[in-house]
Amino acid sequence: MTKRPTPRATVRALCVVLSMFSLACQGSSGEEVPAAEMSPREAMLARAAELELDTVYVPPPGDALAHHTSGFAKILCTGVFITGLDADFVAENIGYFSSPYDERAKVVDRAIDWENKAVHLTLPDGVVRTAKVVGDQGCVTLPIGEDSVYFTPVDIESTLSDPATTPWPMGDLLSDEPFPAELDEEKVAAAVDAAFEPAEGMTAALVVTWKGRIIGERYRDGITMHTPLESWSMGKSLTATLMGVLIEQGVYDLWQPAPVPEWQGEGDPRAEIRIADIMRMSSGLRFRNAADPDFDPSLGYPDHLYVYTGTINSFEYAATRPQQWPPNTVGRYRNSDPVLTNYLVRLGVEGRGEEYLSFPQRALFDQIGIRNMVMETDPYGNYLLQGYEFGTGRDWARLGNLYLQDGVWMGKRILPEGFVEFVSTVAPAWEADGRPIYGGFFWINGTETYPIPKEAYYMAGAGNQKTIIIPSHDLVVVRLGHYKGGEPGDEGLSNALALLMGAVPESH
Repeated sequence: MTKRPTPRATVRALCVVLSMFSLACQGSSGEEVPAAEMSPREAMLARAAELELDTVYVPPPGDALAHHTSGFAKILCTGVFITGLDADFVAENIGYFSSPYDERAKVVDRAIDWENKAVHLTLPDGVVRTAKVVGDQGCVTLPIGEDSVYFTPVDIESTLSDPATTPWPMGDLLSDEPFPAELDEEKVAAAVDAAFEPAEGMTAALVVTWKGRIIGERYRDGITMHTPLESWSMGKSLTATLMGVLIEQGVYDLWQPAPVPEWQGEGDPRAEIRIADIMRMSSGLRFRNAADPDFDPSLGYPDHLYVYTGTINSFEYAATRPQQWPPNTVGRYRNSDPVLTNYLVRLGVEGRGEEYLSFPQRALFDQIGIRNMVMETDPYGNYLLQGYEFGTGRDWARLGNLYLQDGVWMGKRILPEGFVEFVSTVAPAWEADGRPIYGGFFWINGTETYPIPKEAYYMAGAGNQKTIIIPSHDLVVVRLGHYKGGEPGDEGLSNALALLMGAVPESH
């Protein structure tokens, strides 16, 4: 059906216009409601309704439970075979956003195939969802009825030397120099401990660096500095970084119209969407997320999850969605945009005749000391870096320090000049929506979510995965944990950050 503004939304949009003249208007109940008394959410939705285009929304096909179970199979596969966790622990604690906890109970049989590194989940109607390890591409859920993926896996080789004998940050060998005299060592230690409280926060790793040096580090039992952990949507910031690498290499320009092949037809309005608009989560594509402020579950399974669980060509799916708003006007957190950015990465790499799946290792990870980041794909070999990547605490700290150092690593520019400022500046469409919290695939501390300066910015993933960059104090703070503990874990992280602000002086 054609998606048009609801009558109430239209009324609210009119209220926005009338508010310029200090007038009032009637709500859906017939009562006069001064426009100035609309809540921020109501004003945001009214503005979106006023800007909405007359295009058709088509929900993702397939059965919701089968999609949920696709996500569950992938989560189990990666948790068991990549992270090395117990299957029951994974089922209880990891990844509810793509596989709701209550939906997991509907699986009638769970089989872990250790020999073939696969997970098989059977539903009441006999449908089996299978996820299996596909070499260095981690775990991939297979389309129903299929027993293999539609691409040839690629071995990912690093050119880096033995980390045990290579000094940090290119390796894991730490300096034996005394603790920096400028810092309060006891408060730093207390901050590290605070991040692991309360216990139900399930913090798995904390790494704190100051001016690039590790000053605090701790892992829960069974986790080490080499354990690849769930990172979820921190992968969006990794996606930004890969695009930044290509911009620095001259493949793309941040402000150019995005050369998505599906948008190049005559008169296609999507041809006006710039790469910058996509990275700011303001492409305007019609792509529903359960976190949308006006999400309506009656419209079906959300697209935001379908590009994880649909076992489809995710790049093609995102590229064929219509416009809901003009670009750079409305900010919404939707996976269409990081998926499309990863599509552009693939097009850019293959367009110059290079192998795509190994590109992140050779062009980024080998440059900054990352050896073991596991990045997963859809069945067509497209990286799903909107959230399917698994890194160690130290690896995320390295990535955070690349940004702290303005995209320069050991004297070599990896990201273009001005790129760090771009990703850490509030996106115009989000500002216009009254939500100064999102930049370019990075979150901004603009509303002081954390007790750190408003100018701080961070990578964020479901379950309170964080890589926080605090330029004013030369700090990078990485917190990784398990999804179920996300809320209490955030309390511990806030307490840790408050202690760090008292332990580390401002930069001069």
